[in-house]
Formats: sequence, C-alpha cells, structure tokens
Amino acid sequence: MDIEILLFLQNFRESTGNALVPAVNWLSHAAITWLLFVPFVVYWCISKKAGLFLIMSVCISRFLNGIMKVTACAYRPFVRDTRIIPAGHKPSGYSFPSGHTMWAAPIFGGLIVLTRKKSRLFAWVCGILIILVAFSRMYLGVHTPQDVIFGTIAGIFALWLASFIMKRPERENSFLMAGLLLCVLGVIYTAFKPYPMDYVDGKLLVDPDRMMLDTFYAVGMMTGFITGRWIEREYIGFSVTGLNVKGIILAVIGLIPVYFIAWTFAGDYTYLFDVLGAMFTVKGGRFAMGLILTLWTVAVWPMVIKLTGGRE
Repeated sequence: MDIEILLFLQNFRESTGNALVPAVNWLSHAAITWLLFVPFVVYWCISKKAGLFLIMSVCISRFLNGIMKVTACAYRPFVRDTRIIPAGHKPSGYSFPSGHTMWAAPIFGGLIVLTRKKSRLFAWVCGILIILVAFSRMYLGVHTPQDVIFGTIAGIFALWLASFIMKRPERENSFLMAGLLLCVLGVIYTAFKPYPMDYVDGKLLVDPDRMMLDTFYAVGMMTGFITGRWIEREYIGFSVTGLNVKGIILAVIGLIPVYFIAWTFAGDYTYLFDVLGAMFTVKGGRFAMGLILTLWTVAVWPMVIKLTGGRE
C-alpha cells in the first residue's frame, strides 16, 4: 500500500509537469533549516521556559530518530521499488522514520501547545504545517506513508516527554543525568551494532558509515543541550531580551552560526564539516556539529545576552 500511494502521487506530480515540486521541496528543506530557528528565538527573546520546552522536544525527537533509523535500517522507497522516481535529490541513508517529520512535529506541535488558548487560528495553521511537511516527503518520493506517520507520532511523543520532564525540577535533574548516559550508550550502540551490507551491481545500497553520521549528529545535539542547560542553569541565569530592536538584533547575530551549522548539515559535506572532521574524526566531526549547535544556543549565546543586559 505504501508503494501504491507513492506511485499515485508520482503520477500526479508528472501529470502536472512537476509544477509543485519547487514549493514542496522548499517546504521540506525549510523543516530542517529555517524551522530550527523558531525554538531558539523563543528561548532568547520571548520566554525562556517555552523555548526550553521546544528545544528539549526537538533534541529528544532528533535523538530518537537517529537511534530508530540505525535500528530499523529500512531502505528508501526508491531502493525498494525501482518504479519510484524521487523528484530531485536522492537522499542517502535509511528511510524509517522520517527525520524531516520528526523535526517539524515537535516544533509546530509545541507551538500549538503554547498558543492554542491565545490564537486558535495560529494553532490550526501549525497543525496543517505538520501535515504538509509529512506530505512533502511522500510527494517527493523519498518517504513512505509509514515513515511519516510514525515520524509524526514519535515527534509528538517527544513533545509529551519534554512537557512531562519540565513540570517538576527533580524530573529535569533526572533527565540531565540519564540523558548523558543515554548519549554514551547511543554512541556505542551506533558504532558497534551490525548493519545490512546489501549490494546491487557492485554498489552498496546504504553505507553504514555514512548513515552513522546523522545519528552522531543527533547524539551531539542531545549532549550539547544537556551540557548547555546545566551550565546556563548553574552559572548564567540569563533573562530574555523581549521582542524589541535590541532583542531582534541579538537574535539575528546569534542565529548566524546556527544557520551555518544547519546549512552544513542539510548540505552534507561542506567546509565546516571538513574542518571538524580533520580536528577529530569523521564521526567525531559530525558529533561536534550537533554539540556546538545546541551548546551555543542554550548556554553560549545566552551568556552574551546576559552580558549585554536582558530583561526580566
């Protein structure tokens, strides 16, 4: 059924001359680049607690996605059935569950939780965008309905788990301690578990070393969040800037390295990754990218905000 649905969408796509592909592709790409800015701006400028809720949700979701992908080792639909022809770029790696969907679900879902009482229209828009991001991955022929449905459910679970953790301080303390242990175990599991080594015409269908990089990035994000949260809570204690001119300027400056890292991740191998890979190892470089991203967001830039004078 999964493949038949993708073939139906593919036939529609081709019958319309791929007219919708640029817009759908932009939406899909935005889910792992531009959308990531939302929790960070909320954290720096609007509400520290709400921002932490969103960032924690994303990190949990990303971590789960990385571990589940290297566990399931499910091939992309166009690998499973040659009738599927993806629109544009053929993503490498495993298919289940959809990473883009697991980025979008906790962010848009978190915004629904935070704004549903103030603006039902905005909450509805966020809900529709979750569906559209999931649909975009199927429309482009790179994920099955099973991938995106489970990805959405897992993303919503991450959202619930973050909400549960943040309700009581003692739960957050337990999460910070247990989270570091899970990160260590995640690295060991990803590096040493067996992977399928299937070849077609002498070419490996999915290179396990390449697939491990995404999971190392996810584990790095979780490690950076846990470390950054502890540092900020114990030693920084910044106040949000507010949505004023100063706050917006600080947010834009703070997002420049965030964009660079997100763009590097979305574009696979680029200069930053080459530098970090040379400093550590290839896998260590990808882990460092994820760690720097969340450590910068949760602790380093808040320290800058505090030094420039936030507001209560």
